[in-house]
Amino acid sequence: MKNFLDENFLLQTETAQTLYHEFAKDMPIIDYHNHLMPDQIAQDKNFENITQVWLYGDHYKWRAMRSNGVDEYYITGAASDWEKFEKWAETVPYTLRNPLYHWTHLELQRYFDIHEVLSSANAKKIYDECNAKLQTPEYSVQGLLRKMNVKTLCTTDDPLDNLEYHQQIKNSNADVVILPAFRPDKAMNADDVPGLNTYIDKLAAVTGTAIADYDTYLAALKSRHDYFAENGASVSDHGLEQIYAEDYTEEEIKAIFLKIRKHEAISLADNLKFKSAMLFQFALWDHEKGWVQQFHLGALRNNNDRLLSTLGPDTGFDSIGDFPQGKSLSKFLNNLDLNNKLAKTILYNLNPADNELMATMIGNYQDGTVAGKVQWGSGWWFLDQKQGMINQINALSNLGLLSQFVGMLTDSRSFLSYPRHEYFRRILCDLFGTDVENGEIPYNKEWLGQVIQNICFNNAKTYFNF
Repeated sequence: MKNFLDENFLLQTETAQTLYHEFAKDMPIIDYHNHLMPDQIAQDKNFENITQVWLYGDHYKWRAMRSNGVDEYYITGAASDWEKFEKWAETVPYTLRNPLYHWTHLELQRYFDIHEVLSSANAKKIYDECNAKLQTPEYSVQGLLRKMNVKTLCTTDDPLDNLEYHQQIKNSNADVVILPAFRPDKAMNADDVPGLNTYIDKLAAVTGTAIADYDTYLAALKSRHDYFAENGASVSDHGLEQIYAEDYTEEEIKAIFLKIRKHEAISLADNLKFKSAMLFQFALWDHEKGWVQQFHLGALRNNNDRLLSTLGPDTGFDSIGDFPQGKSLSKFLNNLDLNNKLAKTILYNLNPADNELMATMIGNYQDGTVAGKVQWGSGWWFLDQKQGMINQINALSNLGLLSQFVGMLTDSRSFLSYPRHEYFRRILCDLFGTDVENGEIPYNKEWLGQVIQNICFNNAKTYFNF
């Protein structure tokens, strides 16, 4: 029987162990998509306690606690930080076979050198030990990033953000490069006409523009896209149910925009045309600047109206959707490619039924200009777990070039999430090691090591020009 979470965790063969420890383990990290707060990085914040850095905003843990019968008072309610941690510690033993169990104990080991299994029995001891360390300089936010050898990370930012914290970080000569990413979902959300009008008004105020029509709206958004580029951005991101690629004319979109500004209801057809026009325009700007565009597709969000009304979005009430993806995605990419305007692109699916669709779709738009120009992103959200990673790696291997893959990202809201890169690297090395020992690939250690290091870090560094 193997020991739990030892140095060879998830590494089932001697070859896998060699590949991980000699090549993958010490590679730096590029985290090209996450939801970390730039103000906390700029302030180099020291969290008061483990609950604040570990449980605040982590809807993965919140869902598990609710499933374990924990009252909302101890999750997002007014309970003390100690009480919230205690309830999480009580829940952890019940998360066996959920990735949270592995992540929890990897994070305790890697950040705090705590090798105990968390439970209610040792919760207070571990809480106090973590809290004491969190007060020291090496456990500041930037210290936590240094501890995990994070070199570059991209936050997720709305076009209205002034990026002041990114500017502060850049001027502070921090060890980690923190870059913004342009996330314009709210700017095209015609599902909510009142909300979109409020957004347009805010954009007008930020840009000092009188937004009277569609052309001035685009000009204002373009100025924000330019502003992001001036502040180091080279990545955009979109979180969508599916790609929008309806046929439309400029005259139609201008008329739809005027309806929106008059607070008039628009038809479903007009809604989809407006989203299609906006998405295509963002893609043109990304290509013009040489950016990488990312599309996170397939989340069915905000399913629980009762709890959404009290807790708001991004609190743990989203699920995998079953939206059709292939036809509109192909049309969108093809329309850009026909005009030689297709930027480097990363596609993420949330529904595992779309795995092979994505793995084959990216091959349609590789054109030899850039290795792996169109990427299928690592297992995202509900697929960000052992089997999800294995399935993604295997499908990409079978239908594309795993060797050109840009690798792992955290997509996280927690500064303690970086052992997820280690988790991915161990799984990657285990798959290669198993293939070697089964005689399916030759054991050219140096070449395999280079491929693994490329997937862990080098490919992303080259692809994003970081």
